[in-house]
Amino acid sequence: MSQAKKLQTLLDAPGIITLPGCYDAMSAKLIERAGFSATFMGGFAVSAARIGLPDTGLISYSEMLDQGRNIASAVSIPVIGDGDTGYGNAINVKRTVQGYAGAGMACVMIEDQLAPKRCGHTMGKQIVSRDEAATRIRAAVDAREEGADILIMARTDANATDGMDEAVDRCKMFRDLGVDITFLEAPKDQAEMERYCADVSGPKMANMVEQGKTPFLPPQQLEDIGYKIAIFPVSLMLAGIRAMEETLAVLQTGHDPAKAVTFHHLQEIVGFPEYYEDEKTYAFD
Repeated sequence: MSQAKKLQTLLDAPGIITLPGCYDAMSAKLIERAGFSATFMGGFAVSAARIGLPDTGLISYSEMLDQGRNIASAVSIPVIGDGDTGYGNAINVKRTVQGYAGAGMACVMIEDQLAPKRCGHTMGKQIVSRDEAATRIRAAVDAREEGADILIMARTDANATDGMDEAVDRCKMFRDLGVDITFLEAPKDQAEMERYCADVSGPKMANMVEQGKTPFLPPQQLEDIGYKIAIFPVSLMLAGIRAMEETLAVLQTGHDPAKAVTFHHLQEIVGFPEYYEDEKTYAFD
C-alpha cells in the first residue's frame, strides 16, 4: 500500500489523527517508535533545524525536498510535507507535488500566502488573490490526477488578513477544486474553529502551536469540534532545545551522563543492531 493510501485509510477510519511534527530522520524515527500513525514535516522546524533560519521563505524547494526524502525513507508511517506556496507559479506547484510524491510523502500542503511566505503564527503575512490561490490548488490537484500518488492539502492564511468569511470561502473553494484536506490556519478562538468545522466539508486539520495564535486544545476536544487531524509541529523541537540547553549548561561545569539516554539506546534507534545482522549475512571468509 502506498503512503498516500495509508494516509487515506487513516482519514477514513474513526477518530482524530494526532501528528507530532518531525524535522529530520531522527525525529521521525522517534515518532514512529512511540506508536504514532503518521507525522508532519513542517517548514518552521525544518528551516530551523537544517539552515538555522526563520520560516520566512528562506529555505528552498530542493532543501525541503531533500529533507522530506530523508524523513520518508527513514520511517514506514505516512508523512505530510509542507510544500509552502509551491515555490513559484502553477507549473512550479505541479513540480513540487510531483517531487514530494516521488520522495515518498503521503500528502503535500500548498498554501495561499504571497511569496516569500512565513510561519502562520508570526507577523506580516500576506495572501495572493483568490484567483491565484485557486490556480495553485488546481495545479496541485491536476498533478495528483495525472499520476502523482499523493494527497493534496490546501491551506489558507486569509483569516489573518481578510477575516474568517474569506478564509472559510477559500476552504470551500479548495474543496470544490478537489483537495483531500483543508487547513484554515490560525483561528483566533474556539468559536472560529467551530465555524470552520461546521461550514467546510471533508477532513480538516488543526495546528497546535505552543504559545501560538490558536487555542491550544487536546486532541479529543479538537475531534469534538470537528477536526480530523491535529498536528503539533514544534513540540519535539521545543522539548529538544530545552534538553540540549540544559546539557550544554552542565557541560560548562561537568558532565552527568545519568541525565541523558544511553549511547546504547542511541545506537538502537539509528539501527546498529540491524546493521550488524546484515554484516553477518554478507560476511565472507
